[in-house]
Amino acid sequence: MARIYLSPPDMRGSERDRLLAAFDSNWIAPTGPEVDGFEADLSAFTGAEAVAALASGTAALHLALLLVGVRPGDEVVIPTLTFVAPANAAAYVGARIRFVDVERSTWNMDPDLLEEVLATGPPPAAVVVVDIYGQAAQLDRIAQICERHGVPLIEDAAEALGATWMGRPAGTWGRLGVYSFNGNKVLTTSGGGALIGPRELVDRARLLAAQAREPVLHYEHSEVGFNYRLSNLLAAIGRGQLEDLPHKIDRLHEINAHYRRELGGLEGVSFMPWDERGRPNGWLTVATLDPQRATPHELCAALEADDIEARPAWKPMHLQPMFADRPCVGGAVAEEFFHRGVCLPSGSSLTEDDLERVVTSVRKALGE
Repeated sequence: MARIYLSPPDMRGSERDRLLAAFDSNWIAPTGPEVDGFEADLSAFTGAEAVAALASGTAALHLALLLVGVRPGDEVVIPTLTFVAPANAAAYVGARIRFVDVERSTWNMDPDLLEEVLATGPPPAAVVVVDIYGQAAQLDRIAQICERHGVPLIEDAAEALGATWMGRPAGTWGRLGVYSFNGNKVLTTSGGGALIGPRELVDRARLLAAQAREPVLHYEHSEVGFNYRLSNLLAAIGRGQLEDLPHKIDRLHEINAHYRRELGGLEGVSFMPWDERGRPNGWLTVATLDPQRATPHELCAALEADDIEARPAWKPMHLQPMFADRPCVGGAVAEEFFHRGVCLPSGSSLTEDDLERVVTSVRKALGE
């Protein structure tokens, strides 16, 4: 039997034809009509004023922090339960990082703790809110808190393209928003990302992402830039992926519902809640386990023995060796989710037979 991966690419639309057309056009460099078209498509899909297609979501985070004015020694507030990218991006700009715990209803940044941080000390230079596993944070509250305290908000929606909060697209609630198109995301360009926001800031991002080359005939540089632009070939793939994104999200919801139906009734098994105020994109289905039945690492090992890939939930940043000396407000909730959470195979290309294999393997591992 073929291996079941956690979240493999799902290429069943026009991606191949678009890629070959871009190849045949000889637009190979990290500029070209497919990049322009992909940016326009993303702008139409999200309602963003402007979009810059970039080499990765991490590159977008790095540029976002620079664009809102974060400088060495400034403080940036980040949720502790996240992939490492936002913390790394803050380290790139030399910022001091303060982590905050997450809430149980969304698994995302706790607005009450954020309010406490902003109300009791000098304001940070920026807040980065992360929409984890495709579910949006309480973005209305977090945006209001940041606005009240005059702190720029960056929304890291790397995992949440196509998700919404209170009917508004994830990624559009901050001054700048970030998406990732890594190979495991709902929409993939193999590697890539995007920065969205006001045209003035996005235009500046494009300049910095193209080695900050000034718009003159010769090569003129008055500041440090970066090689962060997305390839025209990969943008062609992205345009094909975006065409089918709503159907992919519908399929991810079906997969999530299947797991809840088949495994949710088992003793000691529950699932990451989906807050009814938003609509997740369903990127990954995360089960939570009673550690007395099995730990995430034990379940992952059992699934691996059946050639099925699974992963524990994100290890909180304040527990990571490289960030262990950074302050964290709270942290117990994130730690609990790490010790109990396991991400099940969730790719939109999974078949019903694949899902049954996963369910059977989980039941076997739990002695059911």
